[in-house]
Amino acid sequence: MGQHHHGQDPHRHGHQCGQGRGHGHGHQRHTDLDWAELAEHLVEEAELFAPLNRQAAAWVAARQPEPGLVVDVGSGPGVVSCLLAEVFPGARVVALDGSGPLLERARYRAEQLGIEDRFSTLEAELPGGLGELDYPADLMWAGHSLHHLGDQRAALAAFAERLALGGTLALVEGGLPSRFLPRDIGIGRPGLQSRIDAAEDRWFTEMRASVPGSVPETEDWPGLLTAVGLRDATSRTFLLDLPAPVPEAARAYAVGQFQRARGMLADFLDAADLSTVDRLLDPGDKASLHHRTDLFVLAAQTVHVARR
Repeated sequence: MGQHHHGQDPHRHGHQCGQGRGHGHGHQRHTDLDWAELAEHLVEEAELFAPLNRQAAAWVAARQPEPGLVVDVGSGPGVVSCLLAEVFPGARVVALDGSGPLLERARYRAEQLGIEDRFSTLEAELPGGLGELDYPADLMWAGHSLHHLGDQRAALAAFAERLALGGTLALVEGGLPSRFLPRDIGIGRPGLQSRIDAAEDRWFTEMRASVPGSVPETEDWPGLLTAVGLRDATSRTFLLDLPAPVPEAARAYAVGQFQRARGMLADFLDAADLSTVDRLLDPGDKASLHHRTDLFVLAAQTVHVARR
């Protein structure tokens, strides 16, 4: 089950149903969403994935060691924005997102961490809102936000245009489907997660097609970064490995992922698999995610970087 930009639809922030940071507002009006409920999920997910994001940011820092301005494009509630402020203590950080309520959370988080003097937010829609930045970015971080935009190539070109000369774009897209359970879990047919992955692929294809102005694009991210005029494109994948028995935060995350999959993929899974998912979500069932000792979290996210 996937992750995605701010998380988070089942997009494939890797492709999980909502990971990381990618709230799914690329194809929904903000008024359609319960931001208070979604924000809690986005914060919990981003905090769980903090070790992975910290590794990724450290790798990017080796390529862009002392940026003056860091822009988190599609920041959501600002968990990763604040992490970037930690990794780059000399930088000013701007969290850019289309959701005012999520940016309010980002500002509060920065205040709690004592970094509000070099942290600001910009409420703007992508990609046009990048034009509202006062200065070009030395580092632009786009975590699972690009796939919410109709014309991804044009959006990347807009990202690149707002980079300072020598600046770096870090694009978090792709990775691998997350894993939570063994192939045979003792209930239902073995291979449930593989079938959920296939259902998510179908869901994601339909979601992409429904985004306003959607343009089909081969997901060759380093190739696209090069095509929009950036150089030295390369990629690296980072792993989150939380083995069984998992901490309660990881268990709650897994439950949330399966709940979202149940709601979003009902039309893509057969009755037998839906019944198995219902058992996994039933706190009263000893075979459920709430009680299983074989539950783990294994996720991989890929970061693609290039320089202007």
